[in-house]
Amino acid sequence: MKKITLMFAALLISWSVWAQNKTFTVEQVSTYGLYPRNLYGVKWQNDENYSYVVEWSKIVTENVKTGQKTTIFNLKDANKALKEAGLPPLQYIADYEWYSNDAISFINNNTYIVYNIKSNKEVFSVKTDEKAKNIRPCKSNHSVAFTIDNNLYIANKGGKTAVTNDKDKGIVNGDSYVHRQEFGIDNGIFWSPKGNFMAFYRKDETMVADYPLVNIDTRIATEVPIKYPMAGETSEQVSLGVYDMASQKTIFLKTKHDDHYLTRITWDPSEKYIYIAELNRGQNHMKLNKYNAQTGDFVATLFEEKNPKWVEPEHDMIFLPNNAKQFLWYSERDGFNHLYLYDTNGKLIKQVTKGNWLVTDFLGFDLKGKNIFIQSTKESPLERHIYKVNIKSGKMIKLSAENGTHDALFNPAHRYFIDQYSSTKIPAKTDLVNAQAKLIRNVFTADNPLKDYKLGKMEIGTIKAADGKTDLYYRMIKPVDFDPNKKYPVIVYVYGGPHAQLITDTWMGGAGLWDNYMAQKGYIMFTVDNRGSANRGFEFESVIHRHLGQNEMADQMKGIEFLSKLPYVDMNRIGVDGWSFGGFMTTSLMVNHPETFKVGVGGGPVIDWKWYEVMYGERYMDTPQENPEGYKQSGLLDKAKNLKGHLLLIHGYNDPVVVPQHSLAFIKSCISAGVLVDYFLYPGHEHGVRGKDRIHLNKKITQYFDDYL
Repeated sequence: MKKITLMFAALLISWSVWAQNKTFTVEQVSTYGLYPRNLYGVKWQNDENYSYVVEWSKIVTENVKTGQKTTIFNLKDANKALKEAGLPPLQYIADYEWYSNDAISFINNNTYIVYNIKSNKEVFSVKTDEKAKNIRPCKSNHSVAFTIDNNLYIANKGGKTAVTNDKDKGIVNGDSYVHRQEFGIDNGIFWSPKGNFMAFYRKDETMVADYPLVNIDTRIATEVPIKYPMAGETSEQVSLGVYDMASQKTIFLKTKHDDHYLTRITWDPSEKYIYIAELNRGQNHMKLNKYNAQTGDFVATLFEEKNPKWVEPEHDMIFLPNNAKQFLWYSERDGFNHLYLYDTNGKLIKQVTKGNWLVTDFLGFDLKGKNIFIQSTKESPLERHIYKVNIKSGKMIKLSAENGTHDALFNPAHRYFIDQYSSTKIPAKTDLVNAQAKLIRNVFTADNPLKDYKLGKMEIGTIKAADGKTDLYYRMIKPVDFDPNKKYPVIVYVYGGPHAQLITDTWMGGAGLWDNYMAQKGYIMFTVDNRGSANRGFEFESVIHRHLGQNEMADQMKGIEFLSKLPYVDMNRIGVDGWSFGGFMTTSLMVNHPETFKVGVGGGPVIDWKWYEVMYGERYMDTPQENPEGYKQSGLLDKAKNLKGHLLLIHGYNDPVVVPQHSLAFIKSCISAGVLVDYFLYPGHEHGVRGKDRIHLNKKITQYFDDYL
């Protein structure tokens, strides 16, 4: 790790020089038209064939050994067959799964369809409801679970069955929006391995305060309240139901009835037990608990994890394919995210992966279950590579070749994988590789969509953090036609918070097209991944605990110190821009370092963490009652009086994540302090501005920097 870090400290990763004439428009950088093309919808049909979508209208299979391509599904023929079956037509191929060697499955207009690709006919279909959400098919029993409003249903050939019937809208069943989707939660419905049972989240938020969002599209504006548990306030209570398909009855696991967290729901392969990673509200003590799925009784705690800062379970148990009594578990207990082998009695057998790097994805087992395949940061925090790891010995074999960021999809036997990757030099490539790291062939190589455009030189390197010892990565994009004898304004683009990494060895180095657009307009675009950001280990990320923004700002100011030593930087023209946590950082830098930053644009900014939600806020800050000094230090309301430069705050008027109270309260503080500030709302938008209005947003931000920086 140290050698690689030092290498990148000296390395400048640059765009190649092309014969470039075109310049971007703000409309182009607000859409995806200039991003590299790649293969979409890559799936393994079986061990010998894989498939992918071409031009959104057909599915093509390719044979591993011969490379022969066959179109097995096209929109025109499929829609004819769907019409004959009385089913809604497809507008395009959005997503699909292989149901068998001869059939694919997909969801269209809330109807689950299994379609035979050889006969071009529907095998069977299950219609849910026009209002259905959280649609979860189960291949084992030909049923589909889904939610309508706050209740859970199952549909199959026998009709539709109501699993729950709660009249109070504050009781929500089967929804994925549990615990505010922290802890990697993206599902509220959990089918058992053989389809005999279905577990589901039941969220009671009747005691949670309503937050008043407003719909202005009605003749008289109407209130659209959401349940929003703020840090230190009353939170939701969650339980786990288990529905028996045979008896059509539901039991609830006998978990605690309080506001702790039920995460990483995992069925035992036998369907007899359910495992839950249960976390206290303080999020510093996790128990992996085992429950009887038929009675709901607590069986045992397999093991516990404690940390004075936080424990954050984000991955399910991974049972070994040939040994249902053993499983792999992700943990940061040694400071980096690694895999540990346990038995179902809770005995630690061994740590499987080890080192000052992270396992970023688990990719499966070989047929004998003796080796696993992972993605990791072992080569560099900027890159992702694919490895084969022997469970017994821990021996690792690197399977991906070129520098960059690799994602792998293995065939069922794990003898081959589809390697999709990019780097600062490669827009996008897809290779077929075997499990011995031998390249079989290149499947797809994207053209460079920017080859005709003027681009500034991009550099990636390292600076020291405010602690004087930790390396931080930075990215700089210099203006087009850069002249080292001139002085240029700088826009610092920042996020700076947990679970995000802005600088990577991917196409454009992780930067967006807007950064390059601004470089065309004569700005230096600069980004630093400060301590507190992702994929550098627990110590690096957890330095933020109980005082959000402080070490992050200190590291960003080391970036400013680095810029000050460059002769071509105009230190009187430094701007800063960011959204969400980046909006918090932008506003923090503007009011804590007003002598440095002339212009700032903060989108969806957190202003006072006591107004942020329980799960994220309390993990990093504890409660306001437990940490009043930290909340005061991180809060920005009493610092509004320090603002000297031009600051534009932008907020989605219907933001359910960082509620508008944050920015409105800051505006009020500025008014009270007699400080001028600018404000812009996007009605109808939530935590971000998407669709055609994204063009307006980018025009607004660009104009603000043009006017004042």
